[in-house]
Amino acid sequence: MRTLTGEQMMVRIFFGESDRWQHQPLEVALLQRLRKEGFAGATAFRGVAGFGPNSIIHTSHLLELSADMPVVVEVVDSEEHIDRLLPILDEMLDDGLVTIEKVRVLRYAAAKK
Repeated sequence: MRTLTGEQMMVRIFFGESDRWQHQPLEVALLQRLRKEGFAGATAFRGVAGFGPNSIIHTSHLLELSADMPVVVEVVDSEEHIDRLLPILDEMLDDGLVTIEKVRVLRYAAAKK
């Protein structure tokens, strides 16, 4: 098991749930790829509303139901791993927003069995 403590990097990847990679939802494909590449972990979140560069509001409200809800994938790992992530995103992400920031990891541990 890898150890992850102290100052690390976090990447947030924003896109729409209609985005695909090789016929799979992009968030599923990204999580599988990051796991295969040995990243410490990643989490996908589905947003309840949002808009991007086209200024179209995507929402889960019944009267304005959107088929393209916002999705965010967060990845926390070492700077070395994050440097390896960028070409993967260039390959898999057609559009969206990617942010990178420094974070302080207080705890990273598997559950005790």
